[in-house]
Amino acid sequence: MPLAQLLSPAQLQTRLHQPNLVLLDCRFALDDPGYGARSYAEEHIPGAQFADLERDLSGPVHKGVTGRHPLPEAAQLLARLRAWGINQDSEVVLYDDGPGAFAARAWWLLAWLGKREGVYLLDGGLKAWKAAGLALDAAIPAVSPGSFSGQADASLLRDAAQLQQDLHSPALTLLDARALPRFRGEVEPLDPVAGHIPGARCALFTDNLDSDGRFLPAAELRQRFAALLGERPVQELVAYCGSGVTACHNLFALCLAGYPLAQLYAGSWSEWVTDPARPVATGD
Repeated sequence: MPLAQLLSPAQLQTRLHQPNLVLLDCRFALDDPGYGARSYAEEHIPGAQFADLERDLSGPVHKGVTGRHPLPEAAQLLARLRAWGINQDSEVVLYDDGPGAFAARAWWLLAWLGKREGVYLLDGGLKAWKAAGLALDAAIPAVSPGSFSGQADASLLRDAAQLQQDLHSPALTLLDARALPRFRGEVEPLDPVAGHIPGARCALFTDNLDSDGRFLPAAELRQRFAALLGERPVQELVAYCGSGVTACHNLFALCLAGYPLAQLYAGSWSEWVTDPARPVATGD
């Protein structure tokens, strides 16, 4: 079974009453942290529970040490997954407003803990669900605790020290999921230093999507990432972004394209710039 899987709104609609389905609403806004919870309270896909990026899908921020969305402790995340009713054989469907960045973060965290089957992103997210005219409600579902157990897989991560050592490796492919003006250092709305990690390539995460906000066909994604990789091995690909969220979108798209799950620099740019000794590049 492929690691990255999509469901269309119509496909999800037929599964809503499956007893082993867990549906997580991952909506969030970086400029309005309360947006997701408010939106969920107003309306959501029937049966969905709310997964908050900062409270549930991230650990505590330590100023000057971590990035803006550090990984949660594995034990804490496992407890949260069980509270949502997730078991080993659960089918888990994740969605956000549409681009899929926050849903992809949840997908990556599940893969990190070993849940690599039966996990789907809703293609096009809530935007596509609404466009299809499908039902919404505001009911909070009753949930029986689950029994999912897993273990964090350190092989999926590359930390700042490892990455800094590898910057001059000709095998390294470092993909930055942020928009080109931030990558170039022309603007920086969120972090105190502008620019990118030296040697990185700009790979804007929304370029994985078509004009309707749905993922491109696998063949087109394969072509995109093959051009970024060149002759370098995918095993030496590392994805990052501003805080370790949108990078997961590129990792999901890579898996859709048929590549194995590559590594994440979870701290990303917001952690990188906490140490002034780490190099910074601007421009292309």
